[in-house]
Amino acid sequence: MEVNIVYLLALVAVVAWFYRKLTKNNDYFHGKPIPSMAVKPLFGSTAPLMLKKYSFTDYIKMIYDKYEGVKVFGLFDTTQAMFVLRDPELIKKVAVKDFDHFVDRRPVFGDNANQNSNVLFSKTLVGMTDQKWRDMRATLSPAFTGSKMRAMFDLMTEYTGQMIDIVRSEATGTGYVDQELKDFFTRIANDIIATCAFGLKVESVQDRDNEFYTMGKKMMNFNRLIILLRVFAFRFFPGIMGKLGVDIVDREQLQYFSKIIRDTVGTREAHGIVRPDMIQLLMQARKGTLKHQEETTESSAGFATVEESHVGKVATGKAMTEPEFIAQCLIFFLAGFDTISTGFMFMAYELALNQDVQQKLYEEAVATNKQLDGKPLTYDALQKMTYMDMVVSESLRVWPVPAIDRLCVRDYVLDDGEGLKFTIDKGSCVWFPVHGIHHDPKYYPNPGKFDPERFSEANKGNINPAAYLPFGVGPRNCIGSRFALMEIKAIMYQLMLNFSFERTEKTQVPIQLTKGFVGLASEKGVHLRLKLRK
Repeated sequence: MEVNIVYLLALVAVVAWFYRKLTKNNDYFHGKPIPSMAVKPLFGSTAPLMLKKYSFTDYIKMIYDKYEGVKVFGLFDTTQAMFVLRDPELIKKVAVKDFDHFVDRRPVFGDNANQNSNVLFSKTLVGMTDQKWRDMRATLSPAFTGSKMRAMFDLMTEYTGQMIDIVRSEATGTGYVDQELKDFFTRIANDIIATCAFGLKVESVQDRDNEFYTMGKKMMNFNRLIILLRVFAFRFFPGIMGKLGVDIVDREQLQYFSKIIRDTVGTREAHGIVRPDMIQLLMQARKGTLKHQEETTESSAGFATVEESHVGKVATGKAMTEPEFIAQCLIFFLAGFDTISTGFMFMAYELALNQDVQQKLYEEAVATNKQLDGKPLTYDALQKMTYMDMVVSESLRVWPVPAIDRLCVRDYVLDDGEGLKFTIDKGSCVWFPVHGIHHDPKYYPNPGKFDPERFSEANKGNINPAAYLPFGVGPRNCIGSRFALMEIKAIMYQLMLNFSFERTEKTQVPIQLTKGFVGLASEKGVHLRLKLRK
């Protein structure tokens, strides 16, 4: 009996300790001159999101609209205090002017200080912090300039031609092929990453079960229970997880891609093979021999392109370790596999729903093809497709990453110059509600309408650059924006020449997004018909 009482008291003590840990900061925002959302134990203010009542996109829009007219409000994402900045000028101030206070992203797996060196993700550009991030950004930045994209472009167009032939053959007889677009564009993005990053030739549209694709798909399946449990454990027990050497990605996939990278590098070094792809550029960066070159205005990839800051232009001369090298290759693969394919998917969906826009884009593609006189698409010709850039820019406005975060690395006094002044304490985070801003009629009249004319030469001057954030903001913006835009435009050019996007009985209008704290995704997929053009 006494033993049972001891166990019971111990259990009560553990529960009380855990409850205290979860709720001790619940009144944090009460001392700040800003409104804040209600807090629940464990879930914080994000219970509707965690319990899958909202998609991440819809949740951001809901909380953004809830505080209309407010520049900043507070909430808790589980136990993490978050300041949500609704004002684009404050976002620019925090993310650009006062960047040194917000150098790091929010810790993915708990406190950055506790992230163990055994966790590969902590070695990626996304996971790195403070000076390590600065050094790696400067090391990698020269690999993502316009001139490097130009050199890689032929690899992309070579694959694109082969992919179009495969899809055309599938449409022979019926005159069309029905596709679930996430699957279709993920396969295309996978193959482009294979050739432009790893130097491999993969045909996932045709060879549907090839190992490179299936391993990538497994690695990207973050909705599995084991992955969710790992994320939860990293969030609350980062020290223990780090010491155990557990990574977010399964060991099987890490070993598979690590072996490919090591074998590719070894073969190239042994035989003096040089190929204009990303792994070659990273090999140069690894040795510290890749130097930043000033770009001309002609090298811009379009309206959405983000410019490299002074951080990325500093010559460090530092070399990468092998684990760091492998980590950068992997994060490049993950970004291409999921993020770019998502961009493809929503752009195609909007073209199917807006046939007038699709027709105009088709006409520009035909005109460009005529000017090329039967020759393959060139990098320069692609940059001259102004309507293509307008369509891509509008698609990224309508379907952006829902929100961007930053970690406050030292106490910061936020002062809007109009009477709002308070301290954002070290260890708290800020959220930039991108989807809310992109759909605010204050910045984009009739924001629910898909209207590429917003980005025409006559109209784009009316857009507040601080209110357009598809690739982030400040020195920690997306390093691969040029590659992403080049890929989306090159693929869409070929698809427009050969197919039209049309609805089928499976096309969900409007799209219902996947609920829960997951990336931008459709609940039931995006089904369209690719109809052969005559």
